[in-house]
Amino acid sequence: MNFKLIFAAAALLATQSFAIAGIGAHYTPSVGTTLKEAQRADIKGTDGKIGFSHGSFDYIQGFGFKAWVDILPFVDIEATFNIQFASYNAALWVGDGENARKIPLEIELGGTPFAKATPKYVGMNADLSVTKPFSIPLFPIRPYVGGGLTIHWNTFVLNKAFVEGVFDKAFADGNYPADENELVNALKSKVVDYAKDEGLKKSIGIHLLAGVRFKLPIIPIAAYANVKCYLGGEYDSDIDAGNFAFEIGGGFAL
Repeated sequence: MNFKLIFAAAALLATQSFAIAGIGAHYTPSVGTTLKEAQRADIKGTDGKIGFSHGSFDYIQGFGFKAWVDILPFVDIEATFNIQFASYNAALWVGDGENARKIPLEIELGGTPFAKATPKYVGMNADLSVTKPFSIPLFPIRPYVGGGLTIHWNTFVLNKAFVEGVFDKAFADGNYPADENELVNALKSKVVDYAKDEGLKKSIGIHLLAGVRFKLPIIPIAAYANVKCYLGGEYDSDIDAGNFAFEIGGGFAL
């Protein structure tokens, strides 16, 4: 008899451990999203006076927010917004050999919540997901699989082609300073100005996901972990998109 009562109580607690709805925040790294280093190369049109290079990164990471609804029959719905980023160095060069001088570029990328600093690649996405949950008797966890629609917003990469485009626009009449130091300072100022106005590239794709939520009975706190595979979406040509991202966090659940 005692065993039956314990089993019934445990089953009741497990069924009550799933939330009607919740909201949370999480850490989100994106695996395999990389930028390769670009060694110094001469800027076209400067007669070899000015060069450009940029650094690399091996992954991007950031944070996100999630809201979910578990009360619907057969399926759950969740909405997610993530911001991921990575820094890389970029510089103009003036002079050759041992006399070469490196001039770091500090850029304020329009539309992103960062102050003036070394260039940053920023990827933001909004996901709307429909998932199929599974129940595990006597355990307060809720695994699920699903997928949905993704809207991407990505910044550009400050590369040689961008700098050459700025040079062509800024000095289209061929009238630029003859002194290489004056030229590189003028070009630096123009690159910073043009980069501020570049903004974000928007695109649409889809995603697949698998995850699990954990919530103890009565306590209005839940933890969750997701892995997502992104398909589609547009990225800067210099970015090698890893397509996989993780979400690990928690929040309030009723």
